[in-house]
Amino acid sequence: MSQVWLIAARELRGYFNGLSGYVILAAHLLITGILFNVFAVGDKPRYSQEVLGSFFYFSSGMAIITALLISLRLVAEERQLQTLVLLRTAPISERQIIWGKYLSALLFFSLTLVLSVYMPALVMVEGKITVGQIITGYLGLFLLGSACIAITLLASVWSPTQLVAGVVAGVLVTLLLVAWMMARVTDEPMRSLFSYLALHNLHFTTFSSGVLNLRDVVYYLGLTLFFLEAAISSLESWRWRE
Repeated sequence: MSQVWLIAARELRGYFNGLSGYVILAAHLLITGILFNVFAVGDKPRYSQEVLGSFFYFSSGMAIITALLISLRLVAEERQLQTLVLLRTAPISERQIIWGKYLSALLFFSLTLVLSVYMPALVMVEGKITVGQIITGYLGLFLLGSACIAITLLASVWSPTQLVAGVVAGVLVTLLLVAWMMARVTDEPMRSLFSYLALHNLHFTTFSSGVLNLRDVVYYLGLTLFFLEAAISSLESWRWRE
């Protein structure tokens, strides 16, 4: 476990050694703040619940984009710099590599969420919402981001460059996002399957409404573990192809 945290600390420092981490962090907060003021608060009186729901809805889109951006470099950059072989010849397993890189991205992503808490806090001060509703909404953002990080990490393992990783991750995430559309044009049992697989439409709306549903938590955790295991298997298979 110590090896995992060593890798995570190494990767986490990498976000702040250059400008990329600061740019992603600043862009996330800036765009989220603009969306909050324009669409959530708006220029007309609204109930606090509606404002909070709109905030989490638009924040979920930024969460997906931010999760992709911070995860593209995790393995693809190692290949571009030709340092992946050095990392994999160290006394650590592919599982430790993947989990270390995943945790670093998840910690950085969590930082972006923590720094945006002041926005729903303003809604709580001015209106009638509870701390529990805010925590539930942020739990949804955290789980959504966690799943997107795992998806992008797999794409990063598959790809020789960050650009290719971005394209592959974008395709995978988009397919999961539009799965609910497939559910509308298919019959059972595929309709239920596509509806369940939808990344956002079915599972995130409960969180944005302040409702904690165990089914949705299990979905995001299962999706994250599935793509992490796929990334581990892909990295292991690369060793056998050498």
